[in-house]
Amino acid sequence: MIRVGVFGAGGRMGTAVCQAVSEADDCELAAAVDPYHGGERVAGTDAVIAGDAATMLDVGVDVSVDFTVLAAARENLRWCAAHDVHAVVGTTGFTTDDLDEYAELFAHSPANGVIAANFAIGAVLMMRFAEQAAPWFETAEIIELHHDQKVDAPSGTAMTTARRMAAASSEWAADPTTTVVAEGARGGLAEGAIRVHSVRMRGMIASQEVILGTTGQSLSIRHDTFDRSSFMPGVLLGIRRVGTQPGLTIGLDALLDS
Repeated sequence: MIRVGVFGAGGRMGTAVCQAVSEADDCELAAAVDPYHGGERVAGTDAVIAGDAATMLDVGVDVSVDFTVLAAARENLRWCAAHDVHAVVGTTGFTTDDLDEYAELFAHSPANGVIAANFAIGAVLMMRFAEQAAPWFETAEIIELHHDQKVDAPSGTAMTTARRMAAASSEWAADPTTTVVAEGARGGLAEGAIRVHSVRMRGMIASQEVILGTTGQSLSIRHDTFDRSSFMPGVLLGIRRVGTQPGLTIGLDALLDS
């Protein structure tokens, strides 16, 4: 039985993770932590939220899950590496320097870490397919659509997709635009090659479409998330396999193949 602690347990994603862990046959929700919701009960579970990470040590947590905000996740990762707790993280926005730091920390810790921009397995496959397709097309753009409470743009998934596509091919056609009528109409340029367009829409959860084009043809690769439950199989996969992935792993790809 894997004993799991959840950071940000009072948020929507944290609550969904707590419920998924509680329902999994091989996992136990051992701790729920959120300094802003201490003393509250996690909906759909018997867990009462603690205000401090020390609770995870008191109950012997094996794996922590983090869907908080960037500032909190940075400290939580350092705490996990220092206290030998495996970390599964869905918070986005980490810099290259951040990732280098965590790779060093987990290289010298008995604990391991997994950081993924997206835990929906369909989205992970979408990124993989876009990377595989990139060398065969000269133009590509990404449209990502999220709910109207998302504060960052573009999304971490879109930026990860662009990075992987740019790494797979360095031959991209130049943008033909010479006149911009409305500023920002061509989106943001990611990795110096691929345009990314961000939509923030009430009623949505998360969607992304990668459109690739070459002479006489185009290819569209799209993934849609309709409910936060779509992320839970990937989160549980991370919980189950983080202990077998030494050091720091970026993305779910390695876990799908292991």
